[in-house]
Amino acid sequence: MFFPISGAHISPIYLSIVGFVIGVLGGFFGVGGSFIAGPALRAVGLHWNFAVGTDLAHIVGKSVVAAKRHRALGNVDLRLGLIMALGTIGGAEVGAQLIQALKRTGHVDSVVSIVSIVIYVSISTFMIWESRKTLRSAGARKKTGKQDHSEFGHVTQWIQRLKIWPMVSLPVSGVKSISVWVIVFVAFIGGIFSGFLGGGAVYNRMPSMVYVLGIPTHLAVGTDLFEIIISASYGTISHAVKGNVDILIALVMNTGAAVGAQIGAISTQYFAGPKIRLAFVPLPLIGAAIVIYTLLTGHKL
Repeated sequence: MFFPISGAHISPIYLSIVGFVIGVLGGFFGVGGSFIAGPALRAVGLHWNFAVGTDLAHIVGKSVVAAKRHRALGNVDLRLGLIMALGTIGGAEVGAQLIQALKRTGHVDSVVSIVSIVIYVSISTFMIWESRKTLRSAGARKKTGKQDHSEFGHVTQWIQRLKIWPMVSLPVSGVKSISVWVIVFVAFIGGIFSGFLGGGAVYNRMPSMVYVLGIPTHLAVGTDLFEIIISASYGTISHAVKGNVDILIALVMNTGAAVGAQIGAISTQYFAGPKIRLAFVPLPLIGAAIVIYTLLTGHKL
């Protein structure tokens, strides 16, 4: 099928299957499947600027479905999500401007590929170290159900003790007090990656919410999805104005993503936080492998 906006020929069946897989993973990890979305679109010939913008567009629809399900499960902190949206929107615009600068130099595909590989591998390496260490600890073995625990907790406690006004409490997430600026900073960094690499920035935001802000994993997943509805909508508009969104591709992907997102969201209630984080590890590595293949061979999958 020919998509005139991006000038690409892509099978709608391929897009629907990719959308479904991303929907399942996104509902489970909080847009985590977007590690696969960008590389999957790039692998069939879409330039990175279109892969990033179109990925953000399809994420909006998928996140509405998944966030609604997580809300019903009690996994969404609305106060935290609204605060994070402010930082993410600012960061997303910075990331989108970086893409524009690279488009003008003609190096957008190579630079974004290299950056994505570094980010994906780095986050996977850290998360496999932390989650395995947590699961092996005596404290983690005694915990059951949805109780959460992290070996990175001492750093989280130190960050929460920073008294940088204004402070806010997040009772839904179990955080008594934390600086609004810490939340905004984490969201801003995530927004930059969202605007630059697409995918709603779950590759750093969901882990950052757990390790930096001290949010339980289940709540980090659900809240991230809620926040993405706001920030990805802005990112989509920003990229669309810059000519980086193929809305037809996004709509086809959403036919599969809408179903997959509900399956993924429901599945989170059957896994403890450390196990969700450990299961997250292969996703960025798969994305990195696809990017490496396309970068080295210059061929479509």
